[in-house]
Amino acid sequence: MDPQLRQSLTEYQYLRERLAADFPEADETTLRDTLEGLSTLPELLAGVVRSYLEDLALAAALGLRLGDMQERLARIEERAEKKRALVTTVMERAGLKRLTEPDFTASLRNVRPGVVVLDEAVIPAEYWVPQPAKLDRQGLALALRGGKTVPGAALGSAQTTISVKTK
Repeated sequence: MDPQLRQSLTEYQYLRERLAADFPEADETTLRDTLEGLSTLPELLAGVVRSYLEDLALAAALGLRLGDMQERLARIEERAEKKRALVTTVMERAGLKRLTEPDFTASLRNVRPGVVVLDEAVIPAEYWVPQPAKLDRQGLALALRGGKTVPGAALGSAQTTISVKTK
């Protein structure tokens, strides 16, 4: 925790205890309003929340940018593959086995044939690789919240967080 925030929290708690002790008839709203005028804690927390909102906005923008950049990468890779295939086709048709330039050499070479799966259902088990089981955390959470007892799992204790709404 930030030292300034920690100090302000300590002051806020002290002031709250003192006000509650000195003015036992004061209701919660009066205490909160009084503390707001005496303490910098609400202002510091507001600053942290604003910074949090800025981080969320930056993360969202970067996520969109990453998505755009990944799409662009895929287009560039596809374009490069089409150019490679074009050069291969033209060199084959022209009978050129090798193209030598100062900055590169391109040569035609034979590639081993790839596997074409015609019907997975008839492929023998020896060619299948078992995959490790993956825990369905969402399904587990739904079952536990629905009251079902699941050996080896339980719902954790409820936590508190903030809900921030912007206009």
